[in-house]
Amino acid sequence: MTSTLSNAGAIYLDTDLALSQIGDVEAMNSMLAMLQDTLEKDLPQIDDFLRAGDVANANRLLHSLKGFVPIFSGPDLCAHVVLVEGMSKDMQSKTAAPAYLVLKPQLEQLLAEVRAHLFTVTS
Repeated sequence: MTSTLSNAGAIYLDTDLALSQIGDVEAMNSMLAMLQDTLEKDLPQIDDFLRAGDVANANRLLHSLKGFVPIFSGPDLCAHVVLVEGMSKDMQSKTAAPAYLVLKPQLEQLLAEVRAHLFTVTS
């Protein structure tokens, strides 16, 4: 199932993958809007939690992202999210915080790609 909505030049957002899993363009775009909201809300909160040493709450948000990302992104980003989420399970910000700092730009790039896609389909 090939999407005519593919994002040329996208690094992380794979709308063809998402469409193959979701099966409907409208449902996919609705889920992309949810992903956008989640990333916009959760990324700053994860930063705040890790800065405060609250790894348990950072883990809760990373766990949620771990469920979302495989629908919309390829295996490299998924593996990175799983790795960082796993580090946050041990409740030690010593490993989770630095690992998240490496992951965060990738999630921010995914967010930018989601925004661009949604802008394109709503314009």
